[in-house]
Amino acid sequence: VGQVCFVLLAALCTVSAQEQRFAELGDFKLTSGEVIQDCRVGYRLFGKLNSEKSNAIVFPTWAGGTTEQLQSNIGPGPLVASDKYFVIAVDALSNGVSSSPSNSKRQPRMSFPKFTLRDTVNSQYQLVTKILKLNHVKAIVGISMGGMQTFQWLFSYPDFMEMAVPIVGSPRLAAYDLLHWQSQIDAIMNHRDWNNGDYEVNPAREAEFEFGEILLTTPDHYNKQTSRQKVLEELKKAREARGGGFDANDKIRQVQAMMSLDVTEPSGGSMETAVAKVRAKVLVIVAKFDHVVTPGPAMEFAQLLKAKLMVLEGDCGHLANSCEAQKVNIAVNEFLSQ
Repeated sequence: VGQVCFVLLAALCTVSAQEQRFAELGDFKLTSGEVIQDCRVGYRLFGKLNSEKSNAIVFPTWAGGTTEQLQSNIGPGPLVASDKYFVIAVDALSNGVSSSPSNSKRQPRMSFPKFTLRDTVNSQYQLVTKILKLNHVKAIVGISMGGMQTFQWLFSYPDFMEMAVPIVGSPRLAAYDLLHWQSQIDAIMNHRDWNNGDYEVNPAREAEFEFGEILLTTPDHYNKQTSRQKVLEELKKAREARGGGFDANDKIRQVQAMMSLDVTEPSGGSMETAVAKVRAKVLVIVAKFDHVVTPGPAMEFAQLLKAKLMVLEGDCGHLANSCEAQKVNIAVNEFLSQ
């Protein structure tokens, strides 16, 4: 009923902290030729679509994240202003809400096909155009893997948006990024509980904790925020944990999608050639000391495009967007108001 209400009366329907919705895409063909059967994409709607249908913003999720978690970044004050914009928060494929190894009835666990972030963006395009009936949006905004999807949007549908704001994202993962993501896949697959993805309890909880603690911030920030005693206690809890956390099969498929991202591939690997295809205005935000998504490729993209570039120089690493939220929120809102 809610979905029908939006499609027919979009300009009149105001939603705030909206409930979980789903777009049913049927059998969704991937760029590989494989198919996600009975594919569906989760989403939530915030704010009001104006009469010109010109104020929509697509806001995809970060790795392992959900639109429920995105809500803290949407509102009158945060990153994306729902009092000005109609915000379409979208659950990425394999996040446990949209179609994923953990929730697919016909393709469960590792029988769920590999997909790319290009496929993820294609699924979102179908949601926005076929379900929500929009043929253009104001902007795409995303954080981390959401920023990677934002970069892919610029190349998959260059005329679809006026603006794009990738935040601590990348147009193609750097060598260091590929290494740490593959290490995380290996930690899962080599775990005693893995069983080729047919596990009884979610495996590698201790490795999941350790990678997060090592990568998300910087050594200086971590040592200031965490005592020796606390980290030893948390390590013990992680080693003793049985299950819980983000589903390992879901994580593997999302990580593989991130690792496949390279917007320069159709241009023979040339970033300079690739950026010539970009039509939107772009604000690129990176963290200088980011160890999860190292900033080099995004900075190269911004410099070649002559796009606006904001470099966060605090010691929070990949979490700089949160640590320097006020600065980021102001910059994004000013950019979108142009």
